[in-house]
Amino acid sequence: MAAKNPPANVKSFPRADRDHLALDESAIEAARHSLDHGAVTPNFGPWREDIIKLLNESLATELVCVLRYKRHHFTADGLASPKIADEFLVHANEESAHGDRIAQRIVQLGGEPDFSPDTLSRRSHAAYDDSSDLKDMIRANLIAERVAIEAYSQMIALIGDKDSTTRRLLEDILSDEQKHAEELKDWLAD
Repeated sequence: MAAKNPPANVKSFPRADRDHLALDESAIEAARHSLDHGAVTPNFGPWREDIIKLLNESLATELVCVLRYKRHHFTADGLASPKIADEFLVHANEESAHGDRIAQRIVQLGGEPDFSPDTLSRRSHAAYDDSSDLKDMIRANLIAERVAIEAYSQMIALIGDKDSTTRRLLEDILSDEQKHAEELKDWLAD
């Protein structure tokens, strides 16, 4: 197995001292300056812009999911629809909270959250749906949740240790999306 290269912000030691880790003092000193960058320190390296782009795509996905769930909440019809319609609203609110958390993280990273309705559906990983049949609504939402699960799983793997705060945020959102998918799968089976 090949040895991994250490991150750029961690000092390397001669082979005899490999049992010790040390912080990059120059990066710590740089963190004392450029205060207008807020949470963005030298540790972010070249990935910050890529992470902001990924987060803006996720923001678009969450916003499209809010719109889809809200439409389904208001238009669900049938015997089982009142209970499921209420749950669609719960999911819409949770997706909205995800979007808010993602937008906040984008700002923390020095980016701008993209709420533009003109490009929202193009940037989203999940599709909008205007089904009128309750089973079709559930199916469309399950597909969207599965797409979100796959996208978040890939993002978490891509980000790895490059940005632990964003990774934890995405892991938390992923957990919610997995719960949504299981719930929808159960409704579809009923």
